[in-house]
Amino acid sequence: MAIGGDVLFMLCPNAEWVIYGDNYEDINWFGKEPAVTKKQFADGFTKWDAWKAEQDKIKAEQKQTILDRIGLTAEELKTILG
Repeated sequence: MAIGGDVLFMLCPNAEWVIYGDNYEDINWFGKEPAVTKKQFADGFTKWDAWKAEQDKIKAEQKQTILDRIGLTAEELKTILG
């Protein structure tokens, strides 16, 4: 389950903000304009799980590509790294 900071990172990773809770009113924007609307923020909570799963899938695929390139399995790498 997402928290407010997770949703903001997903929706506007390059914006400057601070959040002190999980409500839109808890966000302090450091730009002139808010990077997202209250509705976009609220909708982001329902989209976050799917977005996070996709990000995790991409990261796993990237790791596997590197392991394949260097010819190691994940277990072999864990052994090496101790």
